[in-house]
Amino acid sequence: MNRKEFLADCGKKGLAGVALSMFPWLESCSDKAQQEVKGEKARIGMIGTGSRGLYHIKNLLRMPNVEMVALCDDYRPHLEDAAQYYPKAKLYDDYRKLLEDKNVDGVIVTTPLYLHGRMTIDALRAGKKVFCEKSMAFTLDEALEVYNCRKEMNGVLFIGQQRLFDPKYARAMQMIHEGKIGKVVGIRNYWYRNNDWRREVPSPELERRINWRLYSEYSRGLMTELACHHLQNGSWAMGMLPEKVMGSGSLLHWNKDGRDVYDAVSAIFRYPNGVNMTFESIISNKHFGMGEQILGTEGTIDLVTCMHYTDEPAPKGSGMHQLVAQIESGVMNNSVFAGTSWAAETSALAPGMPIMKDVTISTGESTVGAENDGSIEIMEAFTHAVITGKQPEKVLEESYYATQFALLADKAMHENQILQLDDKYKVPYVPMKMK
Repeated sequence: MNRKEFLADCGKKGLAGVALSMFPWLESCSDKAQQEVKGEKARIGMIGTGSRGLYHIKNLLRMPNVEMVALCDDYRPHLEDAAQYYPKAKLYDDYRKLLEDKNVDGVIVTTPLYLHGRMTIDALRAGKKVFCEKSMAFTLDEALEVYNCRKEMNGVLFIGQQRLFDPKYARAMQMIHEGKIGKVVGIRNYWYRNNDWRREVPSPELERRINWRLYSEYSRGLMTELACHHLQNGSWAMGMLPEKVMGSGSLLHWNKDGRDVYDAVSAIFRYPNGVNMTFESIISNKHFGMGEQILGTEGTIDLVTCMHYTDEPAPKGSGMHQLVAQIESGVMNNSVFAGTSWAAETSALAPGMPIMKDVTISTGESTVGAENDGSIEIMEAFTHAVITGKQPEKVLEESYYATQFALLADKAMHENQILQLDDKYKVPYVPMKMK
């Protein structure tokens, strides 16, 4: 089964139908759901037309049920770039004016992190359906305020956690909860880039405006920009939330250009059952790219490569018998007896099996987005919600906790403490497990 077949089958009996019971938000991506809104238009306004905004714009151009009616950015060059794709859209330099536009049904917020909470709340109170890029908010308190506002307004709110809508991730999580890798005993995540995150600035006064990711008054750095994705994966795999986090961060390499946001971070998230999830990111080396591995007692699933590896029983017989068997079977073509080129205990590992056909593998090197990473699907789901007014089940809660634990980890790094999420930030949460 490939990703297209997986989504097309959502809601039907069988494999994907079971997945739908675990991840109900996928229903809005199904062919059935898209047929429900065929011929109708989601009238969208875009707030923030920088690199991420343009990425979404290019995806939206592929969707027949989307009409981009308004664009907003207070940086004119970005606004003009976006207007080339939608020349009929109204242009605004103040997002509050866009929110007053009665022709706008839903808004997409792709601004710097420190603006996410304020703009999302204003949009919800204006009666708009909202898609806001991750992370949800700049502080723990602000994230809770956003969550409560959505509840108060009974509105529609999506956060840009596109892995929730990536079919290969959904299929992998289904396999995990079916016990295909046994009991989960560890989760290993890393994201390496050799990129200083700096963007060209046409004039010095625009430094902090354009390079906001480098400064703590606007950004929470690698945890909210990257780790929030892995935290959401952890909830999927574990069927529970972390209970505590510890971490360390530093300005390791890019430490002489005025930035104050860490360029190297490590965090350990502890789950109530004793399982640890690790996250590590540096932006001065990219050899291994991105890794997301769920480790079980009977196997491993690599989410990035879309591969399932099983732990095979230890080979039987003497070392010489194993060597002969491996040569005869073609596992080894030759062997040097005078050295240490072969050992029985290190026989070739199982090659692994793809968990889904016809998928695009992302190395994680891009700072904007990857092909077939769930971004199309999440936008399809959002535009469906704009038209129907239906908030998909659980999608917000998963995004909320990914944000909260990313923020908590950043706080733990700066305070050099082991931290737990205060009870005041906890909202109702139903773990994702096989029914």
